[in-house]
Amino acid sequence: MTPMSVPVLSDPRADRMRAPEAARLARRLRRQVGQAIVDFQMIEDGDRVMVCLSGGKDSHTLLDLLLSLQARAPVRFELVAVNLDQKQPGFPADVLPDYLTARGVPFHVIEQDTYSTVTRVIPEGKTMCSLCSRLRRGALYRWAAENGITRIALGHHRDDILATFFLNLFHGASLKAMPPKLRSDDGRHVVIRPLAYCRESDIAEYAGQRAFPIIPCNLCGSQENLQRKAIGRMLADWDAQHPGRCESIFRALGNVAPSQLADRNLFDFAALGSRAGAAGAGAHDWLSDGEAV
Repeated sequence: MTPMSVPVLSDPRADRMRAPEAARLARRLRRQVGQAIVDFQMIEDGDRVMVCLSGGKDSHTLLDLLLSLQARAPVRFELVAVNLDQKQPGFPADVLPDYLTARGVPFHVIEQDTYSTVTRVIPEGKTMCSLCSRLRRGALYRWAAENGITRIALGHHRDDILATFFLNLFHGASLKAMPPKLRSDDGRHVVIRPLAYCRESDIAEYAGQRAFPIIPCNLCGSQENLQRKAIGRMLADWDAQHPGRCESIFRALGNVAPSQLADRNLFDFAALGSRAGAAGAGAHDWLSDGEAV
Protein backbone atom coordinates (compact mmCIF):
# COMPACT_ATOMS: atom_id res chain seq x y z
CA MET A 1 0.00 0.00 0.00
CA THR A 2 1.31 3.40 -0.90
CA PRO A 3 1.46 5.56 2.22
CA MET A 4 -0.64 8.66 2.15
CA SER A 5 1.21 11.94 2.06
CA VAL A 6 0.55 14.03 5.13
CA PRO A 7 0.18 17.76 4.44
CA VAL A 8 2.52 19.99 6.41
CA LEU A 9 0.35 22.44 8.30
CA SER A 10 1.61 25.90 9.13
CA ASP A 11 2.01 26.71 12.80
CA PRO A 12 0.21 30.06 13.31
CA ARG A 13 2.19 30.79 16.48
CA ALA A 14 5.52 30.13 14.73
CA ASP A 15 4.42 32.27 11.80
CA ARG A 16 3.60 35.14 14.17
CA MET A 17 7.03 34.81 15.80
CA ARG A 18 8.81 34.81 12.45
CA ALA A 19 6.90 37.78 11.05
CA PRO A 20 8.78 40.46 13.06
CA GLU A 21 12.13 38.89 12.10
CA ALA A 22 11.15 38.94 8.43
CA ALA A 23 10.08 42.57 8.70
CA ARG A 24 13.38 43.52 10.36
CA LEU A 25 15.34 41.77 7.61
CA ALA A 26 13.38 43.57 4.90
CA ARG A 27 13.94 46.92 6.61
CA ARG A 28 17.65 46.23 6.99
CA LEU A 29 18.08 45.33 3.34
CA ARG A 30 16.06 48.34 2.17
CA ARG A 31 18.15 50.59 4.40
CA GLN A 32 21.41 49.13 3.09
CA VAL A 33 20.34 49.48 -0.53
CA GLY A 34 19.13 53.03 0.07
CA GLN A 35 22.41 53.91 1.78
CA ALA A 36 24.47 52.50 -1.08
CA ILE A 37 22.39 54.47 -3.59
CA VAL A 38 22.98 57.68 -1.62
CA ASP A 39 26.68 57.07 -0.89
CA PHE A 40 27.57 56.47 -4.53
CA GLN A 41 24.82 58.57 -6.15
CA MET A 42 23.66 55.51 -8.07
CA ILE A 43 20.23 56.76 -9.16
CA GLU A 44 19.23 60.29 -10.09
CA ASP A 45 15.97 61.95 -11.00
CA GLY A 46 14.68 60.78 -14.39
CA ASP A 47 16.92 57.71 -14.64
CA ARG A 48 15.78 54.68 -16.59
CA VAL A 49 17.23 51.73 -14.68
CA MET A 50 17.67 48.34 -16.31
CA VAL A 51 17.66 45.57 -13.69
CA CYS A 52 19.54 42.56 -15.04
CA LEU A 53 17.36 39.65 -13.90
CA SER A 54 19.01 36.24 -14.20
CA GLY A 55 16.42 34.44 -12.10
CA GLY A 56 18.80 33.82 -9.19
CA LYS A 57 18.25 34.93 -5.60
CA ASP A 58 20.46 38.02 -5.92
CA SER A 59 18.83 39.58 -8.97
CA HIS A 60 15.34 38.74 -7.68
CA THR A 61 16.14 40.48 -4.38
CA LEU A 62 17.62 43.46 -6.20
CA LEU A 63 14.49 43.97 -8.29
CA ASP A 64 12.18 43.50 -5.31
CA LEU A 65 14.04 46.02 -3.14
CA LEU A 66 14.27 48.60 -5.93
CA LEU A 67 10.54 48.26 -6.54
CA SER A 68 9.93 48.83 -2.84
CA LEU A 69 12.23 51.88 -2.75
CA GLN A 70 10.81 53.29 -5.98
CA ALA A 71 7.50 54.05 -4.29
CA ARG A 72 9.11 56.17 -1.55
CA ALA A 73 12.28 57.50 -3.19
CA PRO A 74 12.91 61.28 -3.21
CA VAL A 75 13.55 61.09 -6.98
CA ARG A 76 11.52 59.63 -9.84
CA PHE A 77 13.02 56.78 -11.84
CA GLU A 78 11.84 53.97 -14.10
CA LEU A 79 12.61 50.28 -13.70
CA VAL A 80 12.68 47.68 -16.46
CA ALA A 81 13.69 44.07 -15.82
CA VAL A 82 15.77 42.48 -18.57
CA ASN A 83 16.55 38.77 -18.81
CA LEU A 84 19.00 37.16 -21.21
CA ASP A 85 17.71 33.80 -22.45
CA GLN A 86 21.01 32.07 -23.30
CA LYS A 87 19.22 29.02 -24.74
CA GLN A 88 20.54 26.62 -22.15
CA PRO A 89 18.89 23.20 -22.49
CA GLY A 90 15.92 22.92 -20.17
CA PHE A 91 15.78 26.64 -19.37
CA PRO A 92 12.20 27.39 -18.18
CA ALA A 93 11.54 30.32 -20.51
CA ASP A 94 8.05 31.04 -19.14
CA VAL A 95 8.97 31.42 -15.45
CA LEU A 96 10.26 35.00 -15.40
CA PRO A 97 7.74 36.45 -17.91
CA ASP A 98 4.87 34.93 -15.91
CA TYR A 99 6.27 36.25 -12.63
CA LEU A 100 6.99 39.75 -13.94
CA THR A 101 3.63 40.00 -15.66
CA ALA A 102 1.87 39.02 -12.45
CA ARG A 103 3.77 41.73 -10.56
CA GLY A 104 3.12 44.34 -13.26
CA VAL A 105 6.84 44.96 -13.86
CA PRO A 106 7.92 46.17 -17.32
CA PHE A 107 10.34 43.64 -18.78
CA HIS A 108 12.11 42.42 -21.87
CA VAL A 109 13.70 39.06 -22.70
CA ILE A 110 16.79 39.07 -24.94
CA GLU A 111 17.13 35.79 -26.81
CA GLN A 112 20.72 34.97 -27.75
CA ASP A 113 22.29 31.52 -27.96
CA THR A 114 25.44 32.21 -25.95
CA TYR A 115 25.24 28.68 -24.53
CA SER A 116 26.25 27.04 -27.82
CA THR A 117 29.08 29.52 -28.30
CA VAL A 118 30.52 28.97 -24.83
CA THR A 119 30.29 25.19 -24.92
CA ARG A 120 31.83 25.12 -28.41
CA VAL A 121 34.76 27.42 -27.61
CA ILE A 122 35.63 26.36 -24.04
CA PRO A 123 37.05 22.81 -23.65
CA GLU A 124 35.05 20.50 -21.39
CA GLY A 125 36.06 20.88 -17.77
CA LYS A 126 37.48 24.38 -18.20
CA THR A 127 35.99 27.47 -16.57
CA MET A 128 33.30 29.06 -18.73
CA CYS A 129 32.60 32.14 -16.62
CA SER A 130 34.93 34.60 -18.37
CA LEU A 131 33.60 34.07 -21.91
CA CYS A 132 30.01 33.66 -20.73
CA SER A 133 30.11 36.94 -18.79
CA ARG A 134 31.61 38.82 -21.76
CA LEU A 135 28.87 37.58 -24.09
CA ARG A 136 26.16 38.41 -21.55
CA ARG A 137 27.59 41.85 -20.95
CA GLY A 138 27.73 42.58 -24.67
CA ALA A 139 24.09 41.59 -25.20
CA LEU A 140 22.87 43.60 -22.21
CA TYR A 141 24.93 46.67 -23.09
CA ARG A 142 23.61 46.65 -26.65
CA TRP A 143 20.00 46.52 -25.48
CA ALA A 144 20.64 49.29 -22.94
CA ALA A 145 22.14 51.54 -25.62
CA GLU A 146 19.22 50.93 -27.97
CA ASN A 147 16.53 51.60 -25.36
CA GLY A 148 17.54 54.76 -23.53
CA ILE A 149 18.85 53.06 -20.38
CA THR A 150 20.81 55.42 -18.10
CA ARG A 151 21.73 52.93 -15.35
CA ILE A 152 22.42 49.20 -15.51
CA ALA A 153 21.78 47.53 -12.13
CA LEU A 154 23.55 44.26 -11.30
CA GLY A 155 22.86 41.96 -8.36
CA HIS A 156 26.39 41.66 -6.94
CA HIS A 157 26.43 41.88 -3.14
CA ARG A 158 29.02 42.50 -0.42
CA ASP A 159 30.32 38.93 -0.50
CA ASP A 160 30.79 39.07 -4.29
CA ILE A 161 32.85 42.23 -3.85
CA LEU A 162 34.98 40.62 -1.16
CA ALA A 163 35.45 37.45 -3.19
CA THR A 164 36.62 39.48 -6.20
CA PHE A 165 39.05 41.37 -3.97
CA PHE A 166 40.65 38.15 -2.73
CA LEU A 167 40.68 36.56 -6.19
CA ASN A 168 42.64 39.55 -7.48
CA LEU A 169 44.88 39.52 -4.41
CA PHE A 170 45.68 35.79 -4.50
CA HIS A 171 45.71 35.18 -8.25
CA GLY A 172 46.11 38.57 -9.95
CA ALA A 173 48.67 40.34 -7.74
CA SER A 174 46.46 43.44 -7.60
CA LEU A 175 44.39 45.30 -5.00
CA LYS A 176 41.02 45.74 -6.68
CA ALA A 177 37.46 44.52 -6.32
CA MET A 178 34.04 45.26 -7.80
CA PRO A 179 33.19 48.97 -7.43
CA PRO A 180 29.63 49.79 -6.38
CA LYS A 181 29.42 52.12 -9.37
CA LEU A 182 31.45 52.26 -12.57
CA ARG A 183 31.46 53.47 -16.15
CA SER A 184 31.82 50.80 -18.82
CA ASP A 185 35.08 50.56 -20.76
CA ASP A 186 33.50 52.15 -23.83
CA GLY A 187 32.20 55.03 -21.70
CA ARG A 188 28.59 54.54 -22.79
CA HIS A 189 27.05 52.97 -19.68
CA VAL A 190 26.93 53.52 -15.92
CA VAL A 191 26.76 50.24 -14.00
CA ILE A 192 25.50 50.18 -10.41
CA ARG A 193 25.47 47.53 -7.68
CA PRO A 194 22.81 48.59 -5.15
CA LEU A 195 23.31 45.40 -3.08
CA ALA A 196 26.93 46.37 -2.34
CA TYR A 197 26.28 46.67 1.42
CA CYS A 198 24.13 43.50 1.69
CA ARG A 199 25.33 40.14 3.02
CA GLU A 200 24.67 37.10 0.88
CA SER A 201 23.20 35.20 3.84
CA ASP A 202 20.63 37.97 4.34
CA ILE A 203 19.77 37.92 0.65
CA ALA A 204 19.33 34.14 0.68
CA GLU A 205 17.02 34.37 3.71
CA TYR A 206 15.02 37.19 2.14
CA ALA A 207 14.65 35.33 -1.16
CA GLY A 208 13.34 32.31 0.73
CA GLN A 209 10.84 34.40 2.64
CA ARG A 210 9.61 36.06 -0.55
CA ALA A 211 9.44 32.71 -2.38
CA PHE A 212 10.95 34.04 -5.59
CA PRO A 213 10.84 31.66 -8.58
CA ILE A 214 14.54 30.82 -8.58
CA ILE A 215 16.12 29.55 -11.81
CA PRO A 216 19.47 27.80 -11.23
CA CYS A 217 22.36 28.30 -13.65
CA ASN A 218 23.31 24.98 -15.24
CA LEU A 219 26.21 26.40 -17.24
CA CYS A 220 28.83 28.03 -15.02
CA GLY A 221 26.94 27.47 -11.78
CA SER A 222 27.60 23.74 -11.95
CA GLN A 223 31.40 24.10 -12.07
CA GLU A 224 32.19 23.29 -8.47
CA ASN A 225 35.96 23.63 -8.80
CA LEU A 226 35.98 27.36 -9.46
CA GLN A 227 38.42 29.48 -7.46
CA ARG A 228 35.53 31.81 -6.58
CA LYS A 229 33.80 28.96 -4.77
CA ALA A 230 36.96 28.29 -2.75
CA ILE A 231 37.11 31.97 -1.77
CA GLY A 232 33.41 31.81 -0.87
CA ARG A 233 34.06 28.92 1.49
CA MET A 234 36.91 30.88 3.10
CA LEU A 235 34.65 33.87 3.70
CA ALA A 236 31.89 31.66 5.09
CA ASP A 237 34.36 30.07 7.52
CA TRP A 238 35.52 33.50 8.64
CA ASP A 239 31.94 34.61 9.18
CA ALA A 240 31.29 31.58 11.35
CA GLN A 241 34.56 31.57 13.32
CA HIS A 242 35.39 35.29 13.41
CA PRO A 243 32.17 37.36 13.30
CA GLY A 244 32.80 40.85 12.00
CA ARG A 245 35.98 40.04 10.07
CA CYS A 246 34.37 40.20 6.63
CA GLU A 247 32.59 43.42 7.52
CA SER A 248 35.89 44.94 8.65
CA ILE A 249 37.61 43.94 5.41
CA PHE A 250 34.75 45.40 3.37
CA ARG A 251 34.99 48.70 5.26
CA ALA A 252 38.73 48.72 4.53
CA LEU A 253 37.96 48.86 0.81
CA GLY A 254 36.52 52.32 1.40
CA ASN A 255 39.32 53.46 3.71
CA VAL A 256 42.42 53.35 1.51
CA ALA A 257 45.68 55.11 2.43
CA PRO A 258 47.78 55.26 -0.78
CA SER A 259 50.85 56.55 1.06
CA GLN A 260 50.86 53.37 3.16
CA LEU A 261 50.97 51.02 0.18
CA ALA A 262 53.59 50.67 -2.57
CA ASP A 263 51.90 51.81 -5.77
CA ARG A 264 54.06 54.56 -7.31
CA ASN A 265 51.19 55.51 -9.63
CA LEU A 266 48.95 56.34 -6.66
CA PHE A 267 51.51 58.13 -4.50
CA ASP A 268 54.60 60.15 -5.41
CA PHE A 269 57.21 58.42 -3.25
CA ALA A 270 60.04 59.99 -5.27
CA ALA A 271 59.02 63.47 -4.11
CA LEU A 272 59.33 62.58 -0.41
CA GLY A 273 62.45 64.28 0.96
CA SER A 274 63.84 65.03 -2.49
CA ARG A 275 66.21 68.00 -2.74
CA ALA A 276 65.80 70.55 -5.48
CA GLY A 277 68.28 69.98 -8.26
CA ALA A 278 69.44 66.60 -6.96
CA ALA A 279 69.72 63.98 -9.69
CA GLY A 280 68.33 60.54 -8.89
CA ALA A 281 70.16 57.43 -10.01
CA GLY A 282 68.40 54.86 -12.12
CA ALA A 283 67.84 51.22 -11.18
CA HIS A 284 70.76 50.16 -13.36
CA ASP A 285 73.13 52.40 -11.38
CA TRP A 286 72.05 50.89 -8.06
CA LEU A 287 72.72 47.28 -8.99
CA SER A 288 76.18 46.37 -7.83
CA ASP A 289 76.77 43.88 -10.64
CA GLY A 290 75.34 46.13 -13.30
CA GLU A 291 72.47 43.73 -14.08
CA ALA A 292 69.51 45.46 -15.69
CA VAL A 293 66.08 45.13 -14.13
